[in-house]
Amino acid sequence: MEDTDRRRLQRHLQKLTKAAQTSIARNTLQQERIRFLLKANNEAKVRRSTKSVVLGKARVMSYEDLAAARAKRSEKEAGKAAKDKRGRKGKSGAQETYVHEALHNAGYDCREEEHTSEKFLMQNTNSVPFVAIDQLSPQAQTHFMATLSIGGMSCASCIGQVSGALENTSRVTSVSVALVTNSASVEFEGEESDVAHLVEVIEDLGYEATIEHVEIIPSKSEASPQPAQDLWTAYYSVEGMTCSSCVAIITEIVNALDYVQSVEVNLITHSATVIFEGKDLLALVTESIEDAGYGATVDEFAPALAKPATHGVRRQVSIRIDGMHCHRCPGRVVDAFTQFEGRVIVEKPATMQDPIINISYTPNAPDFTIRTILGAISVTDSQFTPRIHYPPTIEERASQVHARAQRRILYRVLLTIIVAIPTFVIGIVYMSLLSTDSPGRQYFMEPLHGISRAEWALFILATPVYFFAADVFHRRTVKELYFMWKPSSTVPMLRRFYRFGSMDMLISLGTSIAYFSSVAQLVIAATSQHRTVINGNTTYFDSVVFLTMFLLIGRLTEAYSKAKTGDAVLTLQNLRPKEALLLLSDNGKQAEDSIKTVNANVIDVSDRVRVVHGASPPWDGTLLSDSAVFDESSLTGESKPVKKAAGDPVYSGTINKGGPISIEITRVSGESMLDQIIKVVREGQARRAPIERVADTLTSYFVPVITVIAITTWIIWLSLGVSGILPQDYLDVDVGGWPFWSLQFAIAVFIIACPCGIGLATPTALFVGAGLAAKHGILAKGGGEAFQEASRVDVVVFDKTGTLTQGGDPEVTDHEFLLPKEFGLANAQVLAAVKDVEGNSSHPIGRAIINFCGSTSEALTAQTIEEVSGKGMHATFSSPERPLNFELLIGNESLVADHAIFLDAHTTTTLTTWKQQAKSIVIVALKSTSASTLDSWAPALLLSISDALRPESASIITSLTRQNISVWMLSGDNLTTARAVGAQIGIPETNIIASVLPHGKAEKITYLQQSQVPHRSTSRFNFSRTKPRPRAIVAMVGDGVNDAPALTAADIGIAIGSGSDVALSSADFVLVNSNLASLLTLLNLSRVVFRRVKFNFAWALVYNVVALPIAAGVLYPVRSNGGHVRLDPVWASLAMALSSVSVVCSSLLMRSRIPGVGFRASTERDKMQESGRE
Repeated sequence: MEDTDRRRLQRHLQKLTKAAQTSIARNTLQQERIRFLLKANNEAKVRRSTKSVVLGKARVMSYEDLAAARAKRSEKEAGKAAKDKRGRKGKSGAQETYVHEALHNAGYDCREEEHTSEKFLMQNTNSVPFVAIDQLSPQAQTHFMATLSIGGMSCASCIGQVSGALENTSRVTSVSVALVTNSASVEFEGEESDVAHLVEVIEDLGYEATIEHVEIIPSKSEASPQPAQDLWTAYYSVEGMTCSSCVAIITEIVNALDYVQSVEVNLITHSATVIFEGKDLLALVTESIEDAGYGATVDEFAPALAKPATHGVRRQVSIRIDGMHCHRCPGRVVDAFTQFEGRVIVEKPATMQDPIINISYTPNAPDFTIRTILGAISVTDSQFTPRIHYPPTIEERASQVHARAQRRILYRVLLTIIVAIPTFVIGIVYMSLLSTDSPGRQYFMEPLHGISRAEWALFILATPVYFFAADVFHRRTVKELYFMWKPSSTVPMLRRFYRFGSMDMLISLGTSIAYFSSVAQLVIAATSQHRTVINGNTTYFDSVVFLTMFLLIGRLTEAYSKAKTGDAVLTLQNLRPKEALLLLSDNGKQAEDSIKTVNANVIDVSDRVRVVHGASPPWDGTLLSDSAVFDESSLTGESKPVKKAAGDPVYSGTINKGGPISIEITRVSGESMLDQIIKVVREGQARRAPIERVADTLTSYFVPVITVIAITTWIIWLSLGVSGILPQDYLDVDVGGWPFWSLQFAIAVFIIACPCGIGLATPTALFVGAGLAAKHGILAKGGGEAFQEASRVDVVVFDKTGTLTQGGDPEVTDHEFLLPKEFGLANAQVLAAVKDVEGNSSHPIGRAIINFCGSTSEALTAQTIEEVSGKGMHATFSSPERPLNFELLIGNESLVADHAIFLDAHTTTTLTTWKQQAKSIVIVALKSTSASTLDSWAPALLLSISDALRPESASIITSLTRQNISVWMLSGDNLTTARAVGAQIGIPETNIIASVLPHGKAEKITYLQQSQVPHRSTSRFNFSRTKPRPRAIVAMVGDGVNDAPALTAADIGIAIGSGSDVALSSADFVLVNSNLASLLTLLNLSRVVFRRVKFNFAWALVYNVVALPIAAGVLYPVRSNGGHVRLDPVWASLAMALSSVSVVCSSLLMRSRIPGVGFRASTERDKMQESGRE
C-alpha cells in the first residue's frame, strides 16, 4: 500500500469511527459497552445503511449485530497472531496494520483477535481479523491543546492539506485549522514535547509553523460528566444561495446527517444554524454544505445547552495590533503586560500572521482601564497601533455577502448592457423596424456562408454574454447536478428525478437551449446544400442577450431589496455612538471641566462620560447629574420624554433631550440593554414560520414540474406541427422546421417560471415585520412562528399583579393588629418579625410590606424561612436570650386555610370589605413554641395592599373584545379581589380564574386551549376559512416568575418589559415599554404581516399559474396586428424578474404609512399611551 493510500485510509477511518460511534451510541444508550467490527477488505464501493458503512476500503459495523462467536483465542494468542500478521508481507497485512494504527490514534484501546462467526464463515473460508473498540475504555493519556501559527496558507486547499497531515499524525485526536487567523488548534496525547513533531509535519508540507501556546486539557477520565447528548450549535455564513430552492437543498442535505438535530437556513441573512451531536463532527457538517456547492464559513461554535459563562467583573477583550514588523514583535507585546503584575492575562497571543491578542483583565477606572493596556502597547514601539477588535457580526458578514453578490452581478449587468446596445441596433432596429429597402438592412441581410451578416453579428455578441455573463447560472447548475449525481451522493435514486434544481437551473436551461439551438441552426444553414439564408428573426441569439440582461438586472434589484429587508439589526447597531466624551481624572477625582473625546470601545465600567444635548450614552450607565430628560423611543417605541433623577439608569441608544449631563458606565459591550435587544431580534429573525415550510415543499418540486411542463409543451407543439394539424403559416422560421419553432415555447416556459417569488414571500415579510416590531418597542423572540400564531389569536389571558395593575410600587392601605396581649409580643416586635421574613421575598407585595413595617427599634432574625409556593412563607423564631419562641405564617387565605386557622366574624367581615375594594389580602399568624397556653395558630395582623390599575387596562380590554377576542384574567390572588379588579376594567366574572398556584396556571392555559371555541377569522386573505382549527389559540400576558409556566404553555407568551428575567426568557414577545397598548400594536402588526405573507404567496402562485400557459402558447392562435399573440423568451425573462422583485417590494411597502398598504399603529393605541402618561 502506498503512503497516500495509507493516509487516506487513516483519515477516513477517523471520521468514520466518530460518525458511526455517535450514530450507534444514540440508538443504544441502554448498553454498557458499544463495540465496532472493522473488517479490512478490498471493497471500493460506497454503501450506507443503519447498521454498516463502507468507505475507503474499510468496514465498520455494530459488534452486537454479529453472530455469537464460536471460538475465541486468549489475549496472548491473539497478540501473537497479530504480530505474525504484521510480519507477513502483502496488501492485506499492510491494511490491517494501518487500520489498527488509525484506530489507536483515535484514542481507543484496540486489540486484534481471530474471530469466527457464522455470518462471515458463509463468505470466507478463513477467519476474519477485526478490531474491537471499547468506547468506554480509552487509553488514559495526558491530553494537550497546541495553538500553532501557520504561514503560507492561501486557500481552502491549504487547509485540507494541513488538516489531513495533522489528522494522520500519531496521537492527534482533533484538528482545527483557520485560514483567517493562519493558525491551527491541535489536540494530541502524549508528552508536551511531541508538539515539535507537529511543527515538522507542517513544515514538510512547505508551510511555516510556529508554536504559540500549549496547554494541558483534562483527559476523558478527568473530564466532568457530560450531558446525555453532546449537543453543539454552529452558526454559518452561507454563500451562493439565491432562492428558496437553495434553502431547501441545504436543509435537506444537512438534515439527512444522522447526528444533526435541527437546521435553520435563512435566505435573507445568508446564514444557517445547525444543532448536532458530537463536537468533532463540525467538519462533516461544513463539508456537507460545501459539497452541495455553497460556501460555508463558521461564525460561531458553542455547546447548544451551555449557559453563558459568568466572569464576574472581569472583561475579555481582543486587541488588534497593526504595525508589527518582525518576529520579535509579538513577544514584545506580551512583555509589555509584565508591568501590570498579573492583572492582565494573555489568553491568546498575537502572531505576525494573526496580529490579534486575546486578554482578560479587571477594570478599575480611572486608574486601570483598557486605555491603560492600549497605552502600554503603544509605548512599546512607535509603529504599534493597537485597537479593540470585534469579530464581524452575522449581519456584517451577511452585508459582505450581499455586497459581493451585488458586485458580481453588477459587472455582468454592465457587460450585457454594453452588448445589448449593438444587439438592439442590429437585431431590432435594422432587422425589424427599418424597411427592406434600407441600405443598412440590405447590408446585414447579405448572406455569408448561407447565413446573414446580422446572424453572424448576433452570434458573436451573444457568445460572451452566454459564457461570461450567464455563467453564474451555469456554475450553480453544474454544482447542483454534480452533487446529486456524484458516486458518493446520498440522494436516493428515485428522488433525483422528482426533487432537484433551483431557479438558476431553470435560467441555465432556458438560456442554454436558446443559445445552442441557435448555434445548431447556424450549423445546419452553413452545411445545407440548399443554402437557405437565415434572417434576423430566426435564431434566439438576441433573446440570449436580452434574456440574460433582464434576468441579471432583476437579480441585482432583488439582491439589493433583500439586503434592505434585513437591516433591522444594523439600524439598532447604528444607534450607538462611535465616540464618547470621557471625563478625565484630576488627582483621583473626576474633573467636570476636563473632557477628552475617545473611541466608545475604550470606555470601561466605572468610567464617567459627558452626554451633551442630542447625544446618546456610549454604553449603559447611571445618572450622576441631578436630573435629565431622555427620549427612549428607539428602545421602547414611545416618543414621550422620560424624566431621570440622580441614580436612575440611562441606556445606550437613547437621546438626551436636556442639557449636558454626566453618567457613570455600568455595562459595556455585549451587556448593554441595546445589545440584549439586538440579540433577541437576531434570534427571532432566525426562527422560521411554519408557513415557510409550505413554500419550501413547493419550491423543492417546482423545477422538475416546470421541466416536465416545458418538455411537454415542446412535444405537443412539435407533434401538432409535424402531423399537419397546425396551419403552415404558423411556421415562421426558415431553418430547423417545427422542432426549432416549437423550442420558443419551451424556452419561454423555462424562463418565466419563478420559484423565487414563492420562496421570498414569507421571509421578507417577516424580516420587515420584526424590524417594525422593534421600532414600536416589541421584541419578537419567537420569530416567524410567534408572528403566525399571534395573527390568529382567539384568547388573551392576563396576569393581574404587575400586568393589569402597575405592580411597581404597591402599598399597604389598611392594617389591623389582632394578637392577644397574653401572647407576650408587642406590635413592634410583630412588625420586626414580618419585616425580616419578607426581606427574603422578591414579590412586589413583599416590598410593600417591608415599606409598611419601616424602621422598628426591634431586630428579630428568623432561624428558618420556608417559602410556600403561591401562598406565602413560614418561619421560626427562637433564641435563648428571648423567653418566647414562635412560628410565623404570612400569606394569603389559602395558607391560612391549610393550617386551619380560625377567623372570627369581625375578621371575616373586614377581609371581605377590603377584597370588594379590589385590594389584596395578607394575613400574619403566630404560634408559640415555648411553654405557653397559646400553642395554636392565632391571627396577629391583617394587611390590605392596593396596587393601582394601569390607566390603559380598561381600554385594552374593550379593544380586544371588539376584535372578537375573548379576554380572561388568571391570578393567584383571591377570587373576590380578582373579581373586583375585573369589574373595574370590564372582564366578566365568568372569565376570571383566581387563587391559582404557579404550576396551576399552566394547567388553566391548557384548559382554555381545549375548551374555548376558536373564532373564524374575518380576514379576506384567510385561505383556510373552511377548515376550522381544532382548538383555540391562547396568548398569555405576564410579568413575574410565577407566570413563567403559563407563558411557556401558551401558544404565544407575551412578557412585560419590566418583568422578571425568568418571565422574559419564557416569552415569545417582550413589550419593552411595559405599556399594554403595545399589545394592540403587536396583534395588529402580526395580522398585517401575515396578510402580506399570504398576499405575497398568492401573488407569486397566481403569477406563475397565469404566466405559464401564456408562455406555453395558449394564446398563439389569437392574431393581433397581423401577428400571433405569444410571449417571446425575452419578455418572459423580464416578467420573471418582475415577479420576485415585486414580492420583495410588497414586503418593503409595509414600512410606508400609505393607508391600506403600509403599517401604522392605530390612533386608538396612541390615545391609550397618552392616557398612560397623564
